[in-house]
Amino acid sequence: MDFVFDNDRPIYIQLVEQMEKFIVSGELASGVRLPSVRDFAVRCRVNPNTMQRALAELEELGLIYTERTNGKFVTSDEDLIKKFREKYAENKAVNFLTEMEELGYTKEETLEYLKNLNQED
Repeated sequence: MDFVFDNDRPIYIQLVEQMEKFIVSGELASGVRLPSVRDFAVRCRVNPNTMQRALAELEELGLIYTERTNGKFVTSDEDLIKKFREKYAENKAVNFLTEMEELGYTKEETLEYLKNLNQED
């Protein structure tokens, strides 16, 4: 897991977004135990308070949970993960369609472009 940050938005929000992606993609498997807040912060090169804030947000979303004395874990709720994956995919698709529209493509042209994209010449 590599975390990449930009200076345009708060780091904790970027952590939440990237962790969401790692969870929905399976890179962080359901049920897996997460490193301690301090270890995770060191790994990501962020302040432990920033990491704690991001993990609290993920816990509020239900993507992770805490077992007292055992640490934090990725949810095992596959339906919830699927819901987040679909939301993530929808956001990506809408952004892609918007960018293609800005380039002058209609939705039909965009679909045709995608169909032909992987065809061999």
